[in-house]
Amino acid sequence: MDKIITLDQAVDKVKDGMTIMIGGFLGCGNPHRLIDALVEKDVKNLTLICNDSSFPDMGVGKLIVKKCVKKLIASHVGTNPETGRQMNSGEMEVILVPQGTLAEQVRAGGAGLGGFLTPTGVGTVAEEGKQKITIDERVYLLELPLRADIALIAGETVDQFGNVVYHGATRNFNHLMATAADLVIIETEKIVEIGDLDPNSVVTPGIFIDHIVNGGGN
Repeated sequence: MDKIITLDQAVDKVKDGMTIMIGGFLGCGNPHRLIDALVEKDVKNLTLICNDSSFPDMGVGKLIVKKCVKKLIASHVGTNPETGRQMNSGEMEVILVPQGTLAEQVRAGGAGLGGFLTPTGVGTVAEEGKQKITIDERVYLLELPLRADIALIAGETVDQFGNVVYHGATRNFNHLMATAADLVIIETEKIVEIGDLDPNSVVTPGIFIDHIVNGGGN
């Protein structure tokens, strides 16, 4: 199976109204070429699941500025003033989730779990609308899993089957999100032959990757 596709083919798979996950942390580990192509396509009404909304001129922040997103699920938005403006004006719904909880929701979605219990957020606004369960006299919130129609992730080196090697902190949410979407597209800096990667360096197995986009060109 040939998983390598062009940037245009990848972007064509993202439709208005979809729920998408995008890996990265303040732009680090974002699939930048895929994001730029989505901005150019002017896709609309996305539900975006990501760690943060980056900066107005970087990564997922560009999708916010272009008003491609109707709902954002993230752990913080403070580095992008446009996110705060759209949230306060009611132009975009923003759901803020503690970072560890967000990561675990994505992991639960990828693992096929029905949810998990956490004490994080008990007694705060984060508990509003959530089921509380008491175990051994300690109160927990039931957090539900997160999944997406498409995950757009980034990796440093990928072989033709989709096995992924990350560079340093760029791994962040990318590996988790590769497991939690119906379709996974990875943008990579370098594509190598099957067998060229040290198996001990592979973090995300190619079984999770549906399509590969060369970050250096089509």
